[in-house]
Amino acid sequence: MRRFLLFLLNLIACIACVNEDTFDDTPEGNFEALWQIIDEHYCYLDYKAVDWNEVHQRYSQYIDPKMNKAQLQEVLTDMLSELRDGHVNLYTSADVSRYWAWHEDYPRQWSQELRDHYLGTDYQIAAGIKYRILEDNIGLIVYESFSQAIGEGNLDDVMYTLRSCNGLIVDVRGNTGGQLTMAERLSQRFTNERLLVGYTQYKTGRGHSDFSAPKAEYLEPSKGVRWQKRVVLLQNRECYSACNSFIRNMRECPLVTTLGDTSGGGAGMPFSSELPNGWSVRFSASPSMDVEMQHTEFGIAPDIPCSLDSADVARGRDTLMERARQLLHNPEAS
Repeated sequence: MRRFLLFLLNLIACIACVNEDTFDDTPEGNFEALWQIIDEHYCYLDYKAVDWNEVHQRYSQYIDPKMNKAQLQEVLTDMLSELRDGHVNLYTSADVSRYWAWHEDYPRQWSQELRDHYLGTDYQIAAGIKYRILEDNIGLIVYESFSQAIGEGNLDDVMYTLRSCNGLIVDVRGNTGGQLTMAERLSQRFTNERLLVGYTQYKTGRGHSDFSAPKAEYLEPSKGVRWQKRVVLLQNRECYSACNSFIRNMRECPLVTTLGDTSGGGAGMPFSSELPNGWSVRFSASPSMDVEMQHTEFGIAPDIPCSLDSADVARGRDTLMERARQLLHNPEAS
């Protein structure tokens, strides 16, 4: 029996050795390793209709045994840009490759100067949130990055301070993401019941379409102070990753209306791997979808499209902010 168990262990070890691909620390080896990592683990190749074999054929022509690290990084970065994904990064000791066209090719639909004008100088700060009551008794919450943590006690105080307002504007324009925990924590303040907000899948094999069955994601109501009045959420193309998930959650809350531009997307949960030379690559490995099981990788459209008007900007007015105030004072205006 013992010999049989040893035989099985050795057989499993041999199979593992055969199936595990290894690559040399050479320009070609690192290229092949990166290509294979994406081929087997990236979750949007089929969805984005990327012919990854064609990409391999095209970029392999630029690999030279004598190329230096900078030249190799340039080729690998260009290859990764074919994925059109802001969650895909190559980390080296000299630089971090990135793909920013998901927001650079679109109008921003917000201005820091205009935002500062509406916030004024007497706004309050609760950890990562800036907030105040506007002169027309509309509450304003600005959350610039979900990388800035905020506690349950902070949110209790924010909601309590704004309780007398006739409505609330939540401005997350320019928020490129951060911690999903923070996005969930804030969105939990806007529902009184458990809500289905979307689905997640996980890779189960090396094939481009090898995924688990969709797993439902729910938003649980906060045990703290919850907002009970109408909300307008301001969004733009720079709303990415955790902020994209926040928008996905908020659009299912019954009193929330989203306004602005389509968000930037970034719905895939990031995963990391390493190349033979020690460089690391981060990429999207688990796709997320909305309640209708539609991918949100390329962004989420607002309930009400709205763009900054140049004439408004010249007068120091934020078109989206003013439209939100109008909606909160006059719901029929939507």
